[in-house]
Amino acid sequence: MIKRAPYIKTAPEAIKAFSSGAGYFENSSIEPRLRYLVQLRVSRINGCAYCVDLHTNQLRKEGETPQRIDCVLVWREVPFYSERAALEWTEAVTLIKDPHAPDSAYEAVSAQFAEKELIDLTLVIADMNFWNRIAISFKRLPGKRG
Repeated sequence: MIKRAPYIKTAPEAIKAFSSGAGYFENSSIEPRLRYLVQLRVSRINGCAYCVDLHTNQLRKEGETPQRIDCVLVWREVPFYSERAALEWTEAVTLIKDPHAPDSAYEAVSAQFAEKELIDLTLVIADMNFWNRIAISFKRLPGKRG
């Protein structure tokens, strides 16, 4: 594996600018446990090792059970996720190419989330997809800072 550019050190102003959304999410309508669960699901779909590690640790700190952390990969197959509509929307937005965030996913999530919450949830998903693409492109590994 070739060494990739250290994007945080090389473009700190850009990283700071793009990171400014984190403050919004901290105070958004999406509570931390759901936010981290959604971020974990996005990161697992995209195969981002750094972000999977980060959000797994955040979920542990929030008191999430190991079973729910481990099984988010197969959330449709197990009965212990009350966040099913949010996870379905997460997949629809992350895998946007096909079928372009279907109406069925939107109807399910909008039945459980107010309009502002739905927008906040979608912004969390979009933001995580952005950070996954950066971390994956530059091969950021778990435990590596900076």
